[in-house]
Amino acid sequence: MTNTVAEKIKRLRKSKGFSQDDMAEKLSISQSAYARIESGESNSWANHIQKLSEIFEIKPENFFSDEANNFSSLDQLGGFAFQNVGTITTINSFLSEKLVEQYEERIKELKEQVEFWKNQSKG
Repeated sequence: MTNTVAEKIKRLRKSKGFSQDDMAEKLSISQSAYARIESGESNSWANHIQKLSEIFEIKPENFFSDEANNFSSLDQLGGFAFQNVGTITTINSFLSEKLVEQYEERIKELKEQVEFWKNQSKG
């Protein structure tokens, strides 16, 4: 799923005429971090899904639909409603899992830093 979302993000960025640097700035991340999102190497797009939706003027669920992403105007947004509630549930579940994974990883990193600094202050 990450590669599909990555491809849509790239296509949408290009359709808006934004560079990767522009997008990185809008998301407050480095250009290399943004490049990893577009290449599918990173699933951190899940952390930025709301901001990406605002930038591209689409609903978050449109990143997961099989519809062609030709969002040239806000008027088209109404036509992309999901027919299947199960799809939305699946998307929400996937996003929740990814966010939990990323937060758990961050907590682990912070715990390691706390332990490191505790040891530094003792020694």
